[in-house]
Amino acid sequence: MYGCFKSAAGMIIAGAIAVAGSASGVGAAGANEGPSPKTFHLPEVSFHYTDDTLPAIYRTATVRRFDNTPADNPITDAGATLGRVLFYDTRLSASDTVSCSSCHQQQHAFSDTKRFSIGHRGGATSRNAMPLVDVRYYARGRFFWDERAATLEEQVLIPVQNKVEMGQELNTVVGVLRKDSAYPALFEKAFGDRRITAERTSKALSQFVRSLVSYRSKYDEGLALAGFPQADFPNFTTQENRGKAIFLRRCGICHLPPSAGVVLSMQDARNNGLDADDGVTDLGVADVTGRRRHMGLFKSPSLRNVEYTAPYMHDGRFATLKQVVEHYSNGVKAAPNLDPRLRGPGPMRLAPAQQAALVAFLKTLSDQAFITDPKFSDPFVR
Repeated sequence: MYGCFKSAAGMIIAGAIAVAGSASGVGAAGANEGPSPKTFHLPEVSFHYTDDTLPAIYRTATVRRFDNTPADNPITDAGATLGRVLFYDTRLSASDTVSCSSCHQQQHAFSDTKRFSIGHRGGATSRNAMPLVDVRYYARGRFFWDERAATLEEQVLIPVQNKVEMGQELNTVVGVLRKDSAYPALFEKAFGDRRITAERTSKALSQFVRSLVSYRSKYDEGLALAGFPQADFPNFTTQENRGKAIFLRRCGICHLPPSAGVVLSMQDARNNGLDADDGVTDLGVADVTGRRRHMGLFKSPSLRNVEYTAPYMHDGRFATLKQVVEHYSNGVKAAPNLDPRLRGPGPMRLAPAQQAALVAFLKTLSDQAFITDPKFSDPFVR
């Protein structure tokens, strides 16, 4: 059921709650006119984002130990709703042209199909946009490929301020939101009063991003039917079950931590043999720490919805899952700090039929409901 709301700007959209806001500042309309008015629709009854919407297995102690949600910023329906609006609002960029969603698109599991995303002035980023699937289940709570952000609350504001990505000053963002006719009420619902601050903006964005949990894939259906990952899944094809067995034997040691088969994320940054150390310009974690032993170490995103998140790796060098599997089978480069699990004579060496089975299994992690769920979608009217 949708209602009708008339904002201070006088915008009425029948059949939906429509909030129109305008703010001063430098935007697409010109330095004096400010950003264009924005209109967004929210349901009369809020979408649900809290943990009680997740399957029971996600609320067990086994899975919760991977959860990086801080005690002072739990997910609430009002907080994640605010975060959703902020995530899609182009006024968070200096040119009023891009939002967080420009580089993290729902239909691509909140990643980007470009190797390097395009920022608010047309410049390219230096790394591929990481998918935002299940980021809450990275126990160490560090973010970006090089883990330079200590928390998600820190991470969500860094692209806003980055000169290439969104190019906006935080005090300008706060000013834009304060002058909008709709945001004060959303902040009040989320935090108890109408104060708009950078910290609250960060918390709301983080709540929305942590709510992006995928649990409705063919794999999840099979896990529920079989009870544990090692069993043959009755809803899988022979090839998919074969690929799952290969994954558990060869890949699960890295990508399936002890989480009842739910968490599909590596829990620390590793060197996966993309390049030898010599002559590489992107040093990964070493760019942050300056330590040689961290050269070529990169965080790995969740494998959930991996079918939708091409291109792959921090620089988007692989266009297909087949190429990724071929890399681990035949293309791992030697490096002093190569992950020990990739050392030796072909620890991941797979025959073509095995590679095809592994790719087939990885596609069972695709969650169509996740990439079409309206509660994660763009609320703005275009």
